[in-house]
Amino acid sequence: MYLSLRRGFLFIHIPKTAGTALTLALEERALRDDIIVGDTPKARARSRRQRHLSCTGRLWKHSTLADLDGLLPVSELEQLVTFTLVRNPWDRVASLYFWLKEQSFAHPMVGIAKTEDFSGFIRSPTVALSLRTNGFESYLRRPDGSIKPSHFVRIEQFGEDIAPIARHLGYPLPDLEHVNQSKRPRDWRGLYSDMDARWVGELCSADIQRFGYCFDPPGLER
Repeated sequence: MYLSLRRGFLFIHIPKTAGTALTLALEERALRDDIIVGDTPKARARSRRQRHLSCTGRLWKHSTLADLDGLLPVSELEQLVTFTLVRNPWDRVASLYFWLKEQSFAHPMVGIAKTEDFSGFIRSPTVALSLRTNGFESYLRRPDGSIKPSHFVRIEQFGEDIAPIARHLGYPLPDLEHVNQSKRPRDWRGLYSDMDARWVGELCSADIQRFGYCFDPPGLER
């Protein structure tokens, strides 16, 4: 999560969408009073002086908009240009699986990823419920349930979608670098059976329809 009052923006970091890479690019021009929460160098350096901050939800790397209620007056929060990164759901789920397999923190999905194959992982009730209920828009939901008008930047079309944000900032943002990559095949389609592809398509149908994603995107070589 990255909030800059003086530059008037709020970046919400959805997991496994290249958010760390964008945070690194943003913090290259960080202002002293910017709030950066995560595991990037400036986020870690500011963690102590940001301990006094409080909000109704959890203040962490992947805070949702609803989590941040109380961090600022509502009028100030509403004025911020808000944006997030989104990613092809089939690609994102594959990345999530292989990333979780390498983790050691206590979370039900870590245990599932370590003990199940990919098909078993996506079909476990815990993972299925998370994918069904935590779509991209859910991260931009206000406490009253409405969605704050926001920019959803597709990482596959980053240069095009980030342009309004760059104009607001007044400087260009570089292409996203590969950070925190999971060890998995670049072509994630081979991980899916036809039934599994349809299953994830159903779980993530709202994101797929809104952002125009498909299982066989152009430009992805087999």
